[in-house]
Amino acid sequence: MLFSDFADDGPMWTGSGPRESRHVIRFSEAFAAPPAVMVGISMWDTDGKTNLRADLTAERITEYGFDLVFRTWSDTRIARIRADWTAIGPLSDEDVWDLY
Repeated sequence: MLFSDFADDGPMWTGSGPRESRHVIRFSEAFAAPPAVMVGISMWDTDGKTNLRADLTAERITEYGFDLVFRTWSDTRIARIRADWTAIGPLSDEDVWDLY
């Protein structure tokens, strides 16, 4: 769950204009290089009286993790949202040697 702002009158539920919710995701094991990261909304609860506006993205991707960022704007009211992600890339391997 990225946030549940309707429970405590948070900015995604009561605010207006540009808003952002940022969460640091750490991989359980480091990749050998920054992986490709795909993100998607798996659940959202919104106010049906306003337009739905959403931007979900992965930013600052490194071998160790990334920032999962949700943005909305204008009069959109988001009560809560859940996002899923998948990271694909090379893992370190003890059989791979760097000779030079």
